[in-house]
Amino acid sequence: MSDKYPLGWDEERVRRVLAHYEQQTEEEAVAEDEAAFEQEGQTFVEVPNELLPKIRELLARKETTVAKEQ
Repeated sequence: MSDKYPLGWDEERVRRVLAHYEQQTEEEAVAEDEAAFEQEGQTFVEVPNELLPKIRELLARKETTVAKEQ
């Protein structure tokens, strides 16, 4: 079933990501989170949880549009 994963993802990629986070120490996780906040080109915004489904939907639409344009 091809619609099981987001565009560009497959079972192998999901397994690799899971393995990464399952093997990560707490210190490594904290360092990764802190580094993410320092990256240029990204913005972190606190939003109410009930808005997350709509935000995810908008992001998915943008990713699909960008993928189609390439």
